Amino acid sequence: METTVGAELSLQVSLNKYFGFDSFKGEQEAIIKSLLEGKDTFVIMPTGGGKSMCYQLPALMSEGTAIIISPLIALMKNQVDSIRNYGSEDNVAHFLNSSLSKGEIIKVRKDVTEGKTKLLYVAPESLTKEENVNFLKEIKISFFAIDEAHCISEWGHDFRPEYRRLRPIIEAIGTVPIIALTATATPKVQQDIQKNLGMQNANVFKSSFNRPNLYYEIRSKNNVLKEIIKYVKQNQGKSGIIYCLSRKKVEELAESLQVNGVKALPYHAGLEASARASHQDKFLMEEADVIVATIAFGMGIDKPDVRYVIHHDIPKSLEGYYQETGRAGRDGGEGNCITFYSYDDIIKLEKFMKGKPVSEQEIGKQLLIETTNYAESSVCRRKLLLHYFGETFDEANCNNLCDNCRNPKQKFDAEEALGLALETVRDVKEIFKSKHICHVLMGLSSAQIKSYKHDNLGVFGKGAENDERYWNSVIRQAIVNDFLIKDIENYGTLKLSQKGKEFIEKPYSILFTKDVDYENPSDDDDVSITGGKGSGALDDTMFSMLKDLRKKIAKQKGVPPFVVFQDPSLEDMAINYPITMDEMKNISGVGSGKALRFGKEFIDLISKYVEENDITRPMDMVVKSVVNKSLNKVYIISNIDRRLDLEDIAAAKGMNFDEFLTELEAIVASGTKLNLDYYIDEVIDEEKQEEVFDYFRTAETDSIDDAMKELGEEDYTMEEIRLMRIKFISELGN
Repeated sequence: METTVGAELSLQVSLNKYFGFDSFKGEQEAIIKSLLEGKDTFVIMPTGGGKSMCYQLPALMSEGTAIIISPLIALMKNQVDSIRNYGSEDNVAHFLNSSLSKGEIIKVRKDVTEGKTKLLYVAPESLTKEENVNFLKEIKISFFAIDEAHCISEWGHDFRPEYRRLRPIIEAIGTVPIIALTATATPKVQQDIQKNLGMQNANVFKSSFNRPNLYYEIRSKNNVLKEIIKYVKQNQGKSGIIYCLSRKKVEELAESLQVNGVKALPYHAGLEASARASHQDKFLMEEADVIVATIAFGMGIDKPDVRYVIHHDIPKSLEGYYQETGRAGRDGGEGNCITFYSYDDIIKLEKFMKGKPVSEQEIGKQLLIETTNYAESSVCRRKLLLHYFGETFDEANCNNLCDNCRNPKQKFDAEEALGLALETVRDVKEIFKSKHICHVLMGLSSAQIKSYKHDNLGVFGKGAENDERYWNSVIRQAIVNDFLIKDIENYGTLKLSQKGKEFIEKPYSILFTKDVDYENPSDDDDVSITGGKGSGALDDTMFSMLKDLRKKIAKQKGVPPFVVFQDPSLEDMAINYPITMDEMKNISGVGSGKALRFGKEFIDLISKYVEENDITRPMDMVVKSVVNKSLNKVYIISNIDRRLDLEDIAAAKGMNFDEFLTELEAIVASGTKLNLDYYIDEVIDEEKQEEVFDYFRTAETDSIDDAMKELGEEDYTMEEIRLMRIKFISELGN
């Protein structure tokens, strides 16, 4: 007993000596003891739980050098700087990676050989080099620590093939204990890590994944740039991270924030290493408030007071989402996680997977389905997230720290629907995914359903009155409530749990939540893009008055109403109440031309309404646009004036024709006149031109889909209709 007490005392003394802390956090002490006793140790601990301490302290206490394998060069630098700050000697910690010069590598090896270095951070790529393996064979190694161990698994959110080669290399260097650490691991990923590292007998320490101080919210992706700028300006002076899908979007968003007076910097793999390091340091030193980064590029920033994490685009997996949102509120304080969601982003991510090996595509699709389910669900976000990581959670403990608990959605009695879904899973022999189950319930006769004769089942078509979204929601809630089990090994096939089998035998009344349709929200769906029906919500009375005014002006001018202003512009006016010409120019789809031509009467109407109804307008309504956008516009207009081929103009700007037409639509919608006759006359027959022009003269809306239906999809292409709509609005409205 005395030895145990002595060991504990020794650990406490060392903790205080090296780090100045009086006590350990969570299971840190038990983890460190396991490693010091020479046992393989596997740690699953959420971001902010103190993972680094689990290998830093034992490394400082042990004889020899601990080899820390980490995938991020930025993270290594951060960790090494942090360790050096605790001691008096810089050579206590080093990193060995491709960023070092030959002279620096010689210095690192000398310090390690002389026993001065207790922690050596190595990139997995560096560990595979023969010269490094030979060097490590010559030194005394205390243990190997594999950080970000989820990189080993294809089911993890950041798979790195070189991580798969670690075990044989470690064995070639020598037999010492291994500690593997990760902040995100589903049961499947956990199993993968242990198997690949040969750690089936390791001591496993798994902390709760719940971050009780974080607030999770999904917002509809409308006017996203404006919404982000508003949010950041409302949280002026607080540290935040914004994630985007592409480097281009990172650059654009960072620039837009800067133009609007926000201290923001970009951070992605395409930047020079020196720029990345500089931007990271400025963020840590609070010279910049916001870092805009690519989802694909891990930041490795250990900053405890990040107050918000915004996702401009939804991540490709829930592990990625969890880890990125986990960078908020690591000090236990405020941490808001806002994600902008559109199903279009999911489609984009699916396209990115094309060309990858089939198994990788299948895994990627499964991970995307989980992400979509999370985004579209109206169940407690925390409950869903923790269920994904194999943890049961009572939503009552969420404390309204997610949008779904804060604004509870409509519920419905799901007894009959749940029974039908469970019976269908049973009748198809528990070997199909949710999409197949939905299609059987809806009575859709696909080739797969016919080949398995599932159209002959009694349940076929029994749920035809509801759509796929509805049945997906029922299945999703059946999984979260343990009626169904999703078999990840078999790409998400559904199986009945014992609870599910019992429900089929003895059904009972159960309430499920109605999902929000983020693409087509109804009046009941509280998905206002500024977070609730109060601030920033559409003023229906104002909107109706604006429509009446538009109708009156359109009649006077002899044009359809959409030529004056399109609906999104009126909606924006009914949210932001512009009362000056400058504010009107910043309304979505209204440029200088449109504002000058039609704006005055709308401004007068809005001013009067604001005064009479004592309305408080959003303070930061004016969002300045980036100059580059107008340079793009100037380039396009000047080249159209020179009568250049539209395809050539698009190619010069790196756009496909669809993107280019969207640019043209924005230009004419905001009030600029474009003469495309020279191009249109070449590609569209004169009679066709007249027919489309006449259609738009009397059309209720400017919808392309409606035009295609009316004019005949076999006679016209979408590009032809769009070109003619641009010509029509330009000639009649600008």
